This record gives sequence, C-alpha cells and structure tokens, in this order.
Amino acid sequence: MPSRVPSRSVLLAVVLTVLLLLWLLLGDRQTFRADAPEAQAGREATLPRVEVVVRHAQPHAASIRAQGQLLPWREVELRARVAGQVQRRRVEEGDRVASGAVLLEIDREDLPAQLARSEAELAARQAELDGAEKLHGRQLVSANELLRLKASVAEAQADEATLRQRLAHTRPVAPFAGVINRIDAEPGDFLQVGDNYTHLVDDATLRASAWVGQREVLQLAVGQAVQVTLLDGSEMTGEVNFIASRADENTRSYRVEVTVPNPEHRRIAGASATLDIALPAQPAHRVSPALLVLDDAGRMGVKYLDDDDQVQFGAVRLLSASSSAAWVAGLPETLRLISLGGGFVEPGAKVEAVPAQEDAQADVRKDTAPATETEAP
Repeated sequence: MPSRVPSRSVLLAVVLTVLLLLWLLLGDRQTFRADAPEAQAGREATLPRVEVVVRHAQPHAASIRAQGQLLPWREVELRARVAGQVQRRRVEEGDRVASGAVLLEIDREDLPAQLARSEAELAARQAELDGAEKLHGRQLVSANELLRLKASVAEAQADEATLRQRLAHTRPVAPFAGVINRIDAEPGDFLQVGDNYTHLVDDATLRASAWVGQREVLQLAVGQAVQVTLLDGSEMTGEVNFIASRADENTRSYRVEVTVPNPEHRRIAGASATLDIALPAQPAHRVSPALLVLDDAGRMGVKYLDDDDQVQFGAVRLLSASSSAAWVAGLPETLRLISLGGGFVEPGAKVEAVPAQEDAQADVRKDTAPATETEAP
C-alpha cells in the first residue's frame, strides 16, 4: 500500500514549532536580568505636599472663667443676751450703722439698783480686807482669815462684773459697721435669751464664691486680679483671697473666694456673677481649633515640620479657646505649623512643604485678639 505524503499545512506547523523551540532555547540571554532596571527620572515617586505657615510664640495672658455668687463679707443674726421687754428701737430696716451703735433698748428693771448694792458690798469687803492686811503685819490676824477675806472680795468683784455685763446687754450694739437687713423686735416685745432680733450685713466689701476644676486650680494663686461681671453687664474688680486645699467630694472641684470692694454699697449681695481670673502671661501660639488633633496616647497637639521637612507631633496645653481660635502652650518658640494636609500625613513622614499664601499669612499677623476664656466647671 503506497505511503501518503503529509500535507503542506502539516509540514508548515511542524517547522514553526521547531523554530519556536530553538528561539526559546537559544534566544538573547542578555535580555533577562537578575536586577530590576533603574526607574526613569520622570517616573520617580513624589512626596506628599502639605501647606505650612510660620508661627512665632507671643505673650498671652489667659484667664479662667467661672460662674459664682456674690455674698456679703460679713453677716450675723444678732440674738438677745439678756431677757427683758423692748422699750425702744434705735434703728430701722435699711439703716446703716457704725460699729458699736446701740440697736435696741431693753428694760433694765432693777439691774441699776442691784449694781449699786453690789458696788457697796464690794467696797465694804475691800475695806475689811485692807484692815486685816494691816493687822496681819503685826501678827494680829491669821493667814487663814486673810485668805477668807480675799476670797470674799473676789466674789464681790465677780458679782459686780456680772451685773455690769447684764446691764450692758440691755443696750445691744452692732459688732461691726453695716446695714440693718431685718429687724424683728418691736417696742413691747419680750425677748428671751437667744431670741433673734436683727440681721446685720456688712456690704462695704463683698466676697464672690465660685468653683473651679482640678486643672484650672493649679494655675491659681492668692492675690490674682479678678474681673466680676454682673447680670446687667456692669463690672467690678477684685482679687483672689482664698483657694480651697481640698476638692469637693461630689464635684471634685475647688472653692475659690474673691474679695470685691463695694464702696458704693450696691445692693447686689446674693446675686450671680461671672468671674474672670487673670493668669500670668506666658509664651503661647494662636492656632485654629481645626488643627488640634489627638495622638495614639490621647494627648492633644498639632502637627508641624522640623528643619528636615519631617512631620512632628507637638503636645500642647490649652490656655483658652473660642470657635475661631485657640491659644496653646508647650510648642517651640518658632513653629512651621502644618495648616493644610496634616490629616494625610503621620509623624515621621517626609513631606514637601508648600508655604501658605501671602493673604493667609497676613491674616495670621493681623488676627491677634485674645480668645474667649475656657469656662471652669
């Protein structure tokens, strides 16, 4: 049986297959390299870009704001120290009295007569003692008798002092200068010992009492100036005179008292007031509140660039803040602050710094008004 010659298409396929195998086995080996080729200059990786603005620390006098209440410097409920009937009222409600001014007249009854008898008894016993002392010098009176006479004189002196004190209590006086805020005794009323008869208020000086938080109290000191703002917008000045050494158990805040002179005797005792306690000036930076961030440890701070254009995180201490600006301390005196793009870079990253626009820089220089104080709890 005669053999069949393969078709031309089959022969062509075999030839192409053989040529492909030879090309794979004997091809240009120099085209295969162990190392990657160098990247082309035009395709180099680009650094992230951030906008920076140069800031310089400025002296900033912050203040602590707290809500408080104005109280009289002194006030007292006066009580009767002797029983008796009110004969006359020397003062009326609203009267201003000086220290030592008589407020009431209480019936003395027979106290003057008792005092006169006590004085006579004292004089007699004193004369008896004087004579006994002369005789004792000549050994005519015993030492025991002399001691008995001395005790008798001391007893008479005590009785006289008691009567004089009771007599003085029938004319009660103001313990300090102030205003009669209330009087409860009328002529004819009978007062028992301990009965209230008037309320005396010293409003020449007021004390403003407020509470501040644990962070703010560390910045306070006795003698710091305070601006007191009343509900009607009027202002008064004072200074810190007391800071509690222990926090309240419930609120964990500290009581602060401020001395507020009131020479005009304004009737504002018991009113609410806002206290702005001035703190010493210290170097600080003014930044936008939007630039404040928290790190992994929960510390508040800002992102800035060092001299090598690497991102750094600077922890800050907030001095005061408002919706438009915040004053912070704890940063370098001169700062290249990241004003745009900080949210896309992390500390330690290398970046390309782009200066902020000139108009933005000008706005920063002009905007130097202090921020509104942070309120204490």
